[in-house]
Amino acid sequence: MNDMTHEHATFRSMIDGKQEDWDIIAREQKQFAPNNGARILDHLKLLGGDYGGFPVDRLEHCLQTATRAHRDGRDEEYVVMALLHDIGDTLGAFNHPEVAAAILKPFLSEQNLWIVQHHGIFQGHYFFHYIGLDRDMRDQFADSPHAAACAEFCEKYDAPAFDPDYDTLPLEFFEPMVKRLCSYPKASIYKKIMIEEAAE
Repeated sequence: MNDMTHEHATFRSMIDGKQEDWDIIAREQKQFAPNNGARILDHLKLLGGDYGGFPVDRLEHCLQTATRAHRDGRDEEYVVMALLHDIGDTLGAFNHPEVAAAILKPFLSEQNLWIVQHHGIFQGHYFFHYIGLDRDMRDQFADSPHAAACAEFCEKYDAPAFDPDYDTLPLEFFEPMVKRLCSYPKASIYKKIMIEEAAE
């Protein structure tokens, strides 16, 4: 379907692109990218109603993890990381931490990104032995400067966040945090473009 309300580049192969084509695309990207947080929230909502056998659905688990981190005084980036740590569940049934890490990579510190990317193995300490895996698989990362922080995330926030009776904060509480954090990247090859747009 052709969207006639916006300008379009004229090339049919990027090889043939011209400056005026990329000026059009850059303008569109500058309007599209800042709404990244809202799109992430829309995707997070897909976890609602999906229990996967757990005592709470996947969205409630994410909200509860974030609520616990917030009530423990963690900063906004950490709380958003806690909220979105399992956002990869819908698309990455076999590698959900890596999917979440790919989404969050432009917005997180090195340590928080490491926690997202490795939390699956660290969380496995509590259940891998019940499904035929090595519960000490996380020991391979013992030398990482982020291993203790990941273990703490799992122990304090992720592992306990399956309580149907917990007083969990609603998604609306976290929405402004997600939008603030995920609208402009801290690290991206496109960061310069977006920072220039924000400054205009």
